[in-house]
Amino acid sequence: MTHHLSAPKIPHTNILPHAKAAQRTERRKMQRSMGARHLVMIAMGGVIGSGLFLSSGYTISQAGPLGAIIAYLIGAVVVYLVMACLGELAVAYPVSGAFHIYAARSIGPATGFTTAWLYWLCWVVALGSEFTAAGILMQRWFPQVAVWVWCLIFASLLFGVNAISARVFGETEFWFSLIKVTAILVLIVLGGMAIFGFTPLSPHHPQAVFFNNFNTGKGLFPVGIGGIGITSLAVFYSFSGSELVGVAAGETKDPSKNIPKALRATVMRLVIFFIGAIAVIAAIVPYEKTGVTNSPFVTVYDYIGIPYAADIMNFVIVTALLSAGNSGLFSCARMLFSLAEEGYAPRAFSRLTKRGIPFIALSVSMVGGLASLISSVVAPGTVYLVLVSVAGFAVVAVWMSIVASLFFHRRKFIKNGGDINTLEYKTPWYPVVPIVAFVLLAISLVGVAFDPNQVAALYFGVPFTAACYLWFWWRYGRKAKNGNARS
Repeated sequence: MTHHLSAPKIPHTNILPHAKAAQRTERRKMQRSMGARHLVMIAMGGVIGSGLFLSSGYTISQAGPLGAIIAYLIGAVVVYLVMACLGELAVAYPVSGAFHIYAARSIGPATGFTTAWLYWLCWVVALGSEFTAAGILMQRWFPQVAVWVWCLIFASLLFGVNAISARVFGETEFWFSLIKVTAILVLIVLGGMAIFGFTPLSPHHPQAVFFNNFNTGKGLFPVGIGGIGITSLAVFYSFSGSELVGVAAGETKDPSKNIPKALRATVMRLVIFFIGAIAVIAAIVPYEKTGVTNSPFVTVYDYIGIPYAADIMNFVIVTALLSAGNSGLFSCARMLFSLAEEGYAPRAFSRLTKRGIPFIALSVSMVGGLASLISSVVAPGTVYLVLVSVAGFAVVAVWMSIVASLFFHRRKFIKNGGDINTLEYKTPWYPVVPIVAFVLLAISLVGVAFDPNQVAALYFGVPFTAACYLWFWWRYGRKAKNGNARS
């Protein structure tokens, strides 16, 4: 609890005093130009990327077909719980880059500071992995062009889109996301038909596989039940981006209406798309043949036998990866901007262009993303997994911060005399939802320690988190005691 805020009691409001000041700043500077459809597609854009199109193969190979589906079902439940908490917070604090605002106001400024930098790190690392994955897939058509060349081309494209205006970003993300959502639906429909032997376009006319691949010869769980827990971090990473609704809250029209609407639509679509796609892939592709060097989506379309479908799917996946990178760059810039507004980052990061774009924060974030592209030169097939794990740790840590923030926020709201019936959006089944979500997320981090491919996430993530707390206490400790880091 942030006792040092010394805020007076406000009986009938869901917004703490400092949040109101932040909102006034945001409304004066940021353009509220995005609606619910933009929010949904931004969230979908952030979620549907390399995690589904590439890492899903890794998950199946590690947990088995049925184990992968169960792992994604668990992930979907956790996403729902986190989104339920996020809804109340995002409506209470509709400010740009709001995650650290939640934690700073509800838990403490040090936790808010750490949450912000963890999330920035998450998307900076994700930028590198998305660009790298897109470059790997481009080699299907241009094997003579190095991966890093494509990375620089894509980085320049996305930087330009983000530098124009929030509305241009929102529209671009809407159409990017629409392309890959359509591709997933086609995969589910045509792949579902292929499972039952209906492949009229295939010259080989493979027989119906039904769900025989679920029985791997080593049972339904070829690596044991533990494989589900071990892959949980990769699964959570696959769902990362759904929380972008909160990041974009400060640039959303009518947040009390559009944010809850976008959250509900996002969760529903994710469940259908992810579970459906994983079920089709697991049924058609033997788990022994899955991995990260080739997309299981391309494999399935080759199996279906649609002419040039693999090339078409490859293009769709590249588009999807760029879409995720687009959302990630947006998130990074807003997080640095929000930190600067609070006084916990160089003030230059809060400078905006005439169109309301934090250009300096955007540029620094892109530099950070380009730095992670070393993976495309060293070993994209192995370093990529480490990057996914590191980003996955940050995602889980930020989600834990969100649910903990909701828990303490609601307690403070009631303590200050607030009436929960007056809330424009309230988390259902409080306090069960935030507590269960926090416990499940904590368990997933424990499971990472047993996977040699992902344990690096703990080696890097835990020290980074500790370093953020130590830096905050050393640099801002005295100022934070007065409730404001600004001098």
